[in-house]
Amino acid sequence: MARHSGGRGWYGKLVGAALGVTLVATGASVWTAQAGAAGGSSPKATGPAASGGDVKPVAATIAHASQEGKRGVNLTIDDGPDPVWTPQVLDVLREYGVKATFCMVGTQAQAHPDLVKKVVAAGHRLCDHSVSHDTAMDKNSEAYQKRQILDAERMITKASGGVRPMYYRAPGGAFTPYSRKLAASRGMRPLGWNVDTKDFERPGTDVIVATVERELSNGPTLLFHDAGGDRTQTVAALRRLLPRLKEQGHTFGFPVR
Repeated sequence: MARHSGGRGWYGKLVGAALGVTLVATGASVWTAQAGAAGGSSPKATGPAASGGDVKPVAATIAHASQEGKRGVNLTIDDGPDPVWTPQVLDVLREYGVKATFCMVGTQAQAHPDLVKKVVAAGHRLCDHSVSHDTAMDKNSEAYQKRQILDAERMITKASGGVRPMYYRAPGGAFTPYSRKLAASRGMRPLGWNVDTKDFERPGTDVIVATVERELSNGPTLLFHDAGGDRTQTVAALRRLLPRLKEQGHTFGFPVR
């Protein structure tokens, strides 16, 4: 899984100046975490929602495999939800009967709860993609990482009407041992990818399709985006790839947990 930087500039402009206000206004102080020492003790959440009877810890290793086995494909959609592009992606997925995992940015989920609920209603899974998509968050303190992960978890859960994210994907792959343990302690399996379509760079629909076909042998988890700019090429590529991969005997499913 190579480092991925797509989208950082867009979210930096959108969120950077207001991030402190957003975190305070949405109650960021609800959560605290036990900072790992050099050896790294497991983070521990405290506060009103910490008991979380339905929260079961999962493995802290980064997942890439599919629950569908060797012919499985995990379609993952990052950076939304977006009022223009998420509905179009949902339409394509519905047309071909494909389920996907939506890695949502907390501020986007908070701004578009109707779309989060539509994603859930369609049978897709949710993934925590941090509050503000800071691809350098692994360079920041554990306290900062904690706020980014747990505040986004709460934002997404509230926007969905109570459905919690099942995975955590670090922006740009900026995982740390601490962030993986923290997410896993909240029942969110750290989620990587095997094929970066680079659709964020808008290389052309043909290039996106060719990238998937060339690199799918690397592993089953595909990275696409439904926010951060014009996603016309992404939608077009999905419309070509989904039936083609099905014809080749692939089954779309979810990443292992």
